[in-house]
Amino acid sequence: MMIIGNGILANALRLYDTENSIFFASGVSNSLEKNPAEFEREISLLKYVMSRDNDKKLIYFSTSSIYDPSKIHSPYVLHKLTIERLIAEYCPNYIIFRVGNAIGRGGNPNTLINFLKNSILSENKFTIYSNAKRILIGTEDIALFISQNLKKINNEIINLAYPYQYSMAEILSEMENYLQKKAIYENVAEGSCYDIEFNSLTESYFSGINPDGYLKKLLIDYL
Repeated sequence: MMIIGNGILANALRLYDTENSIFFASGVSNSLEKNPAEFEREISLLKYVMSRDNDKKLIYFSTSSIYDPSKIHSPYVLHKLTIERLIAEYCPNYIIFRVGNAIGRGGNPNTLINFLKNSILSENKFTIYSNAKRILIGTEDIALFISQNLKKINNEIINLAYPYQYSMAEILSEMENYLQKKAIYENVAEGSCYDIEFNSLTESYFSGINPDGYLKKLLIDYL
Protein backbone atom coordinates (compact mmCIF):
# COMPACT_ATOMS: atom_id res chain seq x y z
CA MET A 1 0.00 0.00 0.00
CA MET A 2 1.52 3.32 -1.13
CA ILE A 3 -1.08 5.62 0.40
CA ILE A 4 -0.12 7.42 3.61
CA GLY A 5 -3.25 8.35 5.55
CA ASN A 6 -6.74 7.09 6.32
CA GLY A 7 -9.03 10.10 5.84
CA ILE A 8 -11.62 10.82 3.15
CA LEU A 9 -9.00 11.66 0.50
CA ALA A 10 -6.88 8.60 1.26
CA ASN A 11 -9.98 6.41 0.98
CA ALA A 12 -10.87 7.90 -2.42
CA LEU A 13 -7.33 7.26 -3.67
CA ARG A 14 -7.30 3.55 -2.77
CA LEU A 15 -9.01 2.61 -6.02
CA TYR A 16 -6.04 4.04 -7.94
CA ASP A 17 -3.17 2.86 -5.73
CA THR A 18 0.08 2.19 -7.57
CA GLU A 19 3.45 0.78 -6.53
CA ASN A 20 5.39 3.48 -8.39
CA SER A 21 3.95 6.45 -6.49
CA ILE A 22 3.34 7.50 -2.90
CA PHE A 23 0.21 9.46 -2.06
CA PHE A 24 0.88 11.49 1.07
CA ALA A 25 -2.63 12.12 2.41
CA SER A 26 -1.77 12.24 6.10
CA GLY A 27 -1.13 15.92 6.60
CA VAL A 28 -2.63 18.42 9.02
CA SER A 29 -6.26 18.73 7.88
CA ASN A 30 -7.53 21.49 10.14
CA SER A 31 -6.79 24.89 8.58
CA LEU A 32 -7.25 26.50 12.02
CA GLU A 33 -4.55 24.33 13.60
CA LYS A 34 -1.95 26.22 15.64
CA ASN A 35 -0.24 23.46 17.61
CA PRO A 36 3.43 23.25 16.50
CA ALA A 37 3.54 19.57 17.48
CA GLU A 38 0.93 18.73 14.82
CA PHE A 39 2.95 20.47 12.12
CA GLU A 40 6.18 18.82 13.27
CA ARG A 41 4.51 15.41 13.20
CA GLU A 42 3.70 15.84 9.52
CA ILE A 43 7.17 17.12 8.66
CA SER A 44 8.83 14.19 10.46
CA LEU A 45 6.61 11.64 8.72
CA LEU A 46 7.20 13.25 5.33
CA LYS A 47 10.99 13.25 5.80
CA TYR A 48 10.84 9.57 6.73
CA VAL A 49 8.75 8.69 3.67
CA MET A 50 11.02 10.67 1.33
CA SER A 51 14.15 8.99 2.67
CA ARG A 52 12.59 5.51 2.59
CA ASP A 53 11.04 5.70 -0.90
CA ASN A 54 13.22 8.18 -2.74
CA ASP A 55 12.84 6.24 -5.99
CA LYS A 56 9.06 6.77 -6.18
CA LYS A 57 6.98 9.74 -7.29
CA LEU A 58 5.62 11.63 -4.29
CA ILE A 59 2.12 13.13 -4.54
CA TYR A 60 1.48 15.70 -1.84
CA PHE A 61 -1.73 17.61 -1.07
CA SER A 62 -1.28 21.27 -0.19
CA THR A 63 -3.94 23.98 -0.07
CA SER A 64 -5.34 26.71 -2.29
CA SER A 65 -5.54 28.89 0.85
CA ILE A 66 -1.98 29.85 -0.03
CA TYR A 67 -3.51 32.35 -2.45
CA ASP A 68 -5.85 33.88 0.13
CA PRO A 69 -4.37 37.19 1.36
CA SER A 70 -6.33 36.90 4.60
CA LYS A 71 -4.69 33.54 5.42
CA ILE A 72 -1.16 33.91 4.07
CA HIS A 73 0.30 34.46 7.55
CA SER A 74 -1.70 31.72 9.29
CA PRO A 75 0.32 28.87 10.88
CA TYR A 76 -1.43 26.37 8.60
CA VAL A 77 -0.53 28.14 5.34
CA LEU A 78 3.03 28.87 6.47
CA HIS A 79 3.38 25.18 7.33
CA LYS A 80 2.12 24.11 3.89
CA LEU A 81 4.61 26.45 2.21
CA THR A 82 7.41 24.98 4.31
CA ILE A 83 6.38 21.48 3.23
CA GLU A 84 6.27 22.51 -0.43
CA ARG A 85 9.82 23.91 -0.26
CA LEU A 86 11.02 20.77 1.50
CA ILE A 87 9.62 18.52 -1.21
CA ALA A 88 10.98 20.66 -4.05
CA GLU A 89 14.46 20.64 -2.50
CA TYR A 90 14.79 17.00 -1.49
CA CYS A 91 12.41 14.96 -3.62
CA PRO A 92 13.60 14.10 -7.17
CA ASN A 93 10.15 13.22 -8.49
CA TYR A 94 6.98 14.82 -7.15
CA ILE A 95 3.66 16.54 -7.77
CA ILE A 96 2.17 19.05 -5.33
CA PHE A 97 -1.57 19.58 -5.64
CA ARG A 98 -2.92 22.78 -4.12
CA VAL A 99 -6.44 21.54 -3.48
CA GLY A 100 -9.58 23.62 -2.99
CA ASN A 101 -12.23 22.81 -0.38
CA ALA A 102 -12.33 19.02 -0.66
CA ILE A 103 -15.72 17.41 -0.18
CA GLY A 104 -16.11 13.74 0.70
CA ARG A 105 -18.29 11.43 2.75
CA GLY A 106 -17.83 12.09 6.46
CA GLY A 107 -14.50 13.52 7.47
CA ASN A 108 -13.61 16.61 9.45
CA PRO A 109 -16.76 18.35 10.80
CA ASN A 110 -14.95 21.69 10.48
CA THR A 111 -14.71 21.61 6.69
CA LEU A 112 -16.86 24.19 4.93
CA ILE A 113 -19.63 21.93 3.63
CA ASN A 114 -19.82 19.78 6.77
CA PHE A 115 -19.98 22.88 8.96
CA LEU A 116 -22.78 24.42 6.88
CA LYS A 117 -24.73 21.16 6.73
CA ASN A 118 -24.50 20.56 10.48
CA SER A 119 -25.40 24.19 11.26
CA ILE A 120 -28.45 24.12 9.01
CA LEU A 121 -29.74 20.79 10.29
CA SER A 122 -29.22 21.72 13.95
CA GLU A 123 -30.64 25.24 13.39
CA ASN A 124 -27.49 26.88 14.76
CA LYS A 125 -26.99 30.51 13.79
CA PHE A 126 -23.72 31.28 12.04
CA THR A 127 -21.98 34.11 10.21
CA ILE A 128 -21.03 34.18 6.54
CA TYR A 129 -18.76 36.67 4.80
CA SER A 130 -20.58 37.92 1.74
CA ASN A 131 -17.37 38.91 -0.09
CA ALA A 132 -15.78 35.49 0.35
CA LYS A 133 -15.63 32.95 -2.46
CA ARG A 134 -14.60 29.32 -2.37
CA ILE A 135 -13.36 26.72 -4.84
CA LEU A 136 -14.67 23.18 -4.39
CA ILE A 137 -13.82 19.65 -5.51
CA GLY A 138 -15.06 16.19 -4.65
CA THR A 139 -12.52 13.71 -3.30
CA GLU A 140 -13.41 11.22 -6.03
CA ASP A 141 -12.63 13.85 -8.66
CA ILE A 142 -9.25 14.44 -7.01
CA ALA A 143 -8.48 10.73 -7.20
CA LEU A 144 -9.72 10.27 -10.77
CA PHE A 145 -7.92 13.39 -12.06
CA ILE A 146 -4.65 12.15 -10.57
CA SER A 147 -5.07 8.66 -12.01
CA GLN A 148 -5.65 10.11 -15.48
CA ASN A 149 -2.77 12.59 -15.37
CA LEU A 150 -0.17 11.10 -13.05
CA LYS A 151 2.29 10.31 -15.85
CA LYS A 152 1.81 13.69 -17.55
CA ILE A 153 2.93 15.85 -14.61
CA ASN A 154 6.41 15.92 -13.10
CA ASN A 155 7.92 18.22 -10.46
CA GLU A 156 5.09 20.74 -10.67
CA ILE A 157 2.61 22.50 -8.43
CA ILE A 158 -0.94 22.08 -9.76
CA ASN A 159 -4.05 23.94 -8.61
CA LEU A 160 -6.76 21.31 -8.37
CA ALA A 161 -10.43 22.24 -7.96
CA TYR A 162 -13.45 22.87 -10.11
CA PRO A 163 -12.34 26.08 -11.90
CA TYR A 164 -14.99 28.43 -10.56
CA GLN A 165 -15.20 30.51 -7.41
CA TYR A 166 -18.53 30.05 -5.63
CA SER A 167 -19.97 32.82 -3.50
CA MET A 168 -21.22 31.83 -0.08
CA ALA A 169 -24.71 32.83 -1.20
CA GLU A 170 -24.55 30.32 -4.08
CA ILE A 171 -23.37 27.51 -1.82
CA LEU A 172 -25.91 28.24 0.91
CA SER A 173 -28.84 28.53 -1.50
CA GLU A 174 -28.09 25.15 -3.05
CA MET A 175 -27.60 23.53 0.35
CA GLU A 176 -30.92 24.92 1.59
CA ASN A 177 -32.63 23.48 -1.49
CA TYR A 178 -30.97 20.11 -1.04
CA LEU A 179 -31.61 19.84 2.71
CA GLN A 180 -35.10 21.36 2.41
CA LYS A 181 -34.32 23.60 5.35
CA LYS A 182 -33.51 27.29 5.76
CA ALA A 183 -30.20 28.38 7.23
CA ILE A 184 -30.08 30.82 10.13
CA TYR A 185 -27.20 33.16 9.56
CA GLU A 186 -25.85 36.68 9.71
CA ASN A 187 -24.39 38.24 6.58
CA VAL A 188 -21.26 40.35 7.09
CA ALA A 189 -19.69 42.37 4.27
CA GLU A 190 -16.22 40.92 4.75
CA GLY A 191 -14.06 38.17 3.26
CA SER A 192 -12.01 37.99 0.11
CA CYS A 193 -11.65 36.23 -3.19
CA TYR A 194 -8.44 35.71 -5.11
CA ASP A 195 -7.26 34.77 -8.57
CA ILE A 196 -6.23 31.17 -9.14
CA GLU A 197 -4.82 29.87 -12.41
CA PHE A 198 -5.85 26.41 -13.59
CA ASN A 199 -3.86 24.54 -16.19
CA SER A 200 -5.30 22.97 -19.33
CA LEU A 201 -5.51 19.49 -17.77
CA THR A 202 -7.78 20.76 -15.01
CA GLU A 203 -9.89 22.81 -17.42
CA SER A 204 -10.25 19.79 -19.70
CA TYR A 205 -11.20 17.43 -16.87
CA PHE A 206 -14.13 19.63 -15.82
CA SER A 207 -15.26 20.69 -19.30
CA GLY A 208 -18.92 20.16 -20.07
CA ILE A 209 -20.30 20.76 -16.59
CA ASN A 210 -21.46 24.20 -15.44
CA PRO A 211 -20.92 25.62 -11.93
CA ASP A 212 -24.50 25.08 -10.81
CA GLY A 213 -24.46 21.52 -12.09
CA TYR A 214 -21.19 20.69 -10.35
CA LEU A 215 -22.38 22.08 -7.02
CA LYS A 216 -25.59 20.03 -7.27
CA LYS A 217 -23.51 16.93 -8.10
CA LEU A 218 -21.29 17.42 -5.03
CA LEU A 219 -24.26 17.70 -2.68
CA ILE A 220 -26.01 14.67 -4.18
CA ASP A 221 -22.84 12.55 -4.13
CA TYR A 222 -21.56 13.45 -0.68
CA LEU A 223 -24.40 14.71 1.50
